[in-house]
Amino acid sequence: MKKRFTWVVTLIALISLLAAACSSGSDTGSNEGGSTEKVKLTIWHNFAGDDLRAKAVRGLIDEYKKNNPNVELDAQAIPVDGYRQRLSTVAAGNEMPDVFFVYAGSQSQEFYDAGLLQPITPLAEEYPDWKANFMDGAFDRFEFEEGQIYSAPVGLSATSFLYYNKDLFERYNVTVPTTWTELMTAVKTFNDNGITPIALGNKAPWVAQSTILGSLADRVTGTEWFLKAVKGEASFTDQVFIDALAKFKELVDNKAFQEGANSIDNTQAEQYFIQGNAAMMISGAWTLTNLAASATDEQMAPIEVTTMPAIEGGAGAPGTISGGAGGGFALSKNTEGAVKEAALDLIYAISGPDGQKAIAESNSMVMYKMDLENANVSPLYLKAFNVAKEAGITPVYDAYLSAEAGEAINNGLQEIMMGGKLEDVAKKLQDAQARSTQQ
Repeated sequence: MKKRFTWVVTLIALISLLAAACSSGSDTGSNEGGSTEKVKLTIWHNFAGDDLRAKAVRGLIDEYKKNNPNVELDAQAIPVDGYRQRLSTVAAGNEMPDVFFVYAGSQSQEFYDAGLLQPITPLAEEYPDWKANFMDGAFDRFEFEEGQIYSAPVGLSATSFLYYNKDLFERYNVTVPTTWTELMTAVKTFNDNGITPIALGNKAPWVAQSTILGSLADRVTGTEWFLKAVKGEASFTDQVFIDALAKFKELVDNKAFQEGANSIDNTQAEQYFIQGNAAMMISGAWTLTNLAASATDEQMAPIEVTTMPAIEGGAGAPGTISGGAGGGFALSKNTEGAVKEAALDLIYAISGPDGQKAIAESNSMVMYKMDLENANVSPLYLKAFNVAKEAGITPVYDAYLSAEAGEAINNGLQEIMMGGKLEDVAKKLQDAQARSTQQ
């Protein structure tokens, strides 16, 4: 009888241990670094195009999905032009997806102020070498409180490279411009010979602001003045900013851009440039990956890259590029528990070392240190990366302005291209930014 009792006790103990082990395996086991608990996870992003960077990011998301069969992943790729509005709509109802791509600057700041974000600092704590390997300033626009980061950039947002076709410059004996005077001389010479001087596709009106005005205006006003104006300590109606807008108008009046520039998009402008119809294009790092995906080796061979020319007498430094940390993936404040753990794993899968390498090899700029000489990138990418390493970085306007003010200057540049008054555009910008600083 005693032996039977002992056997029963032992059997119960074994069953208990087995049940505990099964419970532990279903709740806390790992699969490629993530929990095996079944979770539903949503991610929104704007990498919807056919360019190499978009494909690389979607590939990273697909790889995560493959490696984590326990995660039911709802991934939505939303076109760039409609992404901001779509995200703003769900933000108004506090219905953010678990993980979403967010732009560094005013957009991420507004989401933080609205209490819609939670930090991804646990990733930095778990992977300290990863965090340390980012370039200086990478987290500046994602640190809303000391010791906490709310995203990790998956790109270097350099927005104002001056791309030029050296064959056209040599054919018409034009000097690659390093000053505004040389630029205007180049504009005249190319127009005289039936070549569009500068390709521009401003149908989505952020293009002229992001690629041209940020660098152009900084060369006139200097960075310090702009940052004061953003905070309300200077005014966009000041003469120095009117002078900056006048430089943009000078390009318009001298037919620097092709006819109908407000009616074609940035991709169409890139194709117009690479086909040899324009001598120059002022655009961001995204053009590197777009051209790598669409242009032939023969088309790419004559393309060189530099910075916009200096403006004589301006307060800003020459040889700079507007830009900074690109966007990154953020975590919704409402995401908790096992879903939060899965979301953090997904963010690391995209922005960790392997993700950064995949994005760099799509010929897209990153703020992560790596040996690019051994990376699978194009010669033009390496040239642009070296230009960026030597250049100072100045603000992109819509990364610092409020959303309303960003829209005001975007639309204002279109108005100038259609004959609008500089003073009216400046006042609309000032009024919009003043409303944001008074809130």
